[in-house]
Formats: sequence, C-alpha cells, structure tokens
Amino acid sequence: MLLNDTLHQLPKVELHLHLEGAIPLTALWQLIEKYNAVSSVGSFSQMEQKFQYKDFQHFIDTWVWKNNFLREYEDFTLIASKVAEDLASQNVIYVEAFYSPGDFIRHGLEPQKLTEAIRKGLDVHADKITVNLVADLIRDFGPEQGMTWVKQIHEVKNLGVLGIGIGGSEQTFPPEPYEAVYEQARNLGFKTSAHAGEAAGSESIWGAIRSLKVDRIGHGVRAIDDPELVSFLKSEQIPIEMCPISNLRTGVVADISLHPIKKLYEEGLLITVNTDDPKMFNSSLAYEYKMLVEKLGFSLDDIVNLIKNAIKSSWCDDTEKMELLGKIETALPLINSSSIKISTINKSQASIYPFY
Repeated sequence: MLLNDTLHQLPKVELHLHLEGAIPLTALWQLIEKYNAVSSVGSFSQMEQKFQYKDFQHFIDTWVWKNNFLREYEDFTLIASKVAEDLASQNVIYVEAFYSPGDFIRHGLEPQKLTEAIRKGLDVHADKITVNLVADLIRDFGPEQGMTWVKQIHEVKNLGVLGIGIGGSEQTFPPEPYEAVYEQARNLGFKTSAHAGEAAGSESIWGAIRSLKVDRIGHGVRAIDDPELVSFLKSEQIPIEMCPISNLRTGVVADISLHPIKKLYEEGLLITVNTDDPKMFNSSLAYEYKMLVEKLGFSLDDIVNLIKNAIKSSWCDDTEKMELLGKIETALPLINSSSIKISTINKSQASIYPFY
C-alpha cells in the first residue's frame, strides 16, 4: 500500500480548522457567482492564484477578501455542508472547527442565527463526521466586543459550541487584554484556546497561559525559542495545535524542514497536527502527515500517536473519545495487512490516556 493510501485510510481528527478557511474552492466560486463578482476576480484559476501569500499580513488580507462573499445565513449553511462533506471524504471523523461570527456583523448577521445556520449545514453529514464548533472572537475587534460575543454565543452553546478562541492579528494584539473575557467564557462552561506563537514570539504563548489560562495553544511555533517555556509546556501537557503547512504558506517558517514540530514532539510536548485553513493553503491532514514523514522523519507510528494526541486533547467527553479510539483500532489491521505496518494501540499506553 502506498503512503498516500495509508494516510487516507487512517481515521483522522482535527482540532484547529477554520470553517471559513476550509471552504472547497468550487463552493467559494459558487458564492462569487451568486454575488455577481466574477468580473472582479477573473476566472476560477485566477481565484486559485489569490491563495498564495507574500507574508502573514497578505494572508489576513486575503482572508478578509474571501469573507466578503459570505453575506447571508444560507451561505453559511452551504459552506458548512460542503466543508463537512469534503472532510468526511478524506476520512476525517471528528473536528473542532473555529468560526468567526464577528467577521459578519457588517452584513447584518447575528452570531446566534449564524451559528444556527452553520449547524444546519453540518447536520447534513452528521452520520459521517462529527463537527463541533469553537467561536473565534478575533482579537482585532478588542476585548469589549469579545465579551459581547461570548454572551451571545452562550445562547446557542447547545448547538455544539464547545469553546472560544482568539485568532486574527497576533502580532498587533497581545492576549493579556482578553483576561476577563476568558474568565467569563470559563464561567459559562466554554473550553478555551488562543492563537499564540504564530505571528508573535514566545511571550505571546506565556500571555495566553498566564493571563488567559487556556486549555490549548493554537500554533505555538515560537515556543522553541524559549527553553523554559518548552519545559513548562511539557510538564503541564498543555496541548499544542500545530499547523505546519499553514506556517510554511504564511512565511512563519521558511521551509518545512525548519519547522520545530519534530523537536517539540521528541521533547515530549502534547503535539497535535492540524490544517488551519486547508483550502487556502492547498493542504489536508493526509498531506500534513505525508510531509512529516517525508521531510521531518516522523514514522507512521508517530502519525498514529499524533492522532491519539488529538483525541486526548479534544473537548468531547470520554465516551466519545473512546469511540474515536475504537475507530482507529478498527482501521489499523486493514492498514497493517499491507506492506506498511503500524503498531496497534495497546492498553500499556493507558497511563497517558486517562479515558481508557
């Protein structure tokens, strides 16, 4: 069995994916046509070329451009259904997806109704994939607005909204001002994450830990610059939502071989692998894993361990975690019948997976 086939067959789990960055390009083109914007874009191939970035700010600008074509609730039902369908076709079985309700206030869309529209689309494929939601408060809008959105999102928490996070321009907006927002989110029963150590340094990660008391760190690339931070992340086993191909595409790392994920993984940090904005980066979880194997020397056993790390770090309950692990166990014998072997999950690993 070829490596590509093996990685496709593996059941996969994603914890750091932005719904608006995972829109299949055919669906995005459908929205561009809907809003009579074809002339401003040119052609489908010219649209594809827009997703090549000079730097992180260029990526943010492209993100804003793309979101201009999400204007009505039905647009979110459409993209949610298409994203879920696309992920399920890749054998991704569980996702915790960011969505950014604040980006669409300018179109008169209310966060509560927008969440309902997304859930409607996701439910179309609920028999194939579980997608829970994480509300991105977008740090650029400021903590006061973030507090308002937390309270609004709490009204629809029952629609599978498990947590909150802050994406956006990390290099300009540090995490500390969001301390009260995160405290309120925890009081309302939300889990928490924060983009940190992507477009800013290790001090941003410290801020997310000390001020926001996050459950997970998004990206965390610059942790490698601070040995004390690496030691702390290892001892506390704070999950890191790493996104290697994203970091390559936005210029956070110059070459995939320079990405610190292997060093941090070997140090014993709780590393997960994710795609961030897969359709904007021409990536997938299988491709992420392939690059780890081919460029950074990860073994297939390492890849399975990374998937188990994602299950452990997820915000679903222990019963669902056990079900997800069971799906991996079921798939491994099939994969191991080929020339590529992966060790099976065994109960001796139970000490690091308390939900066994």
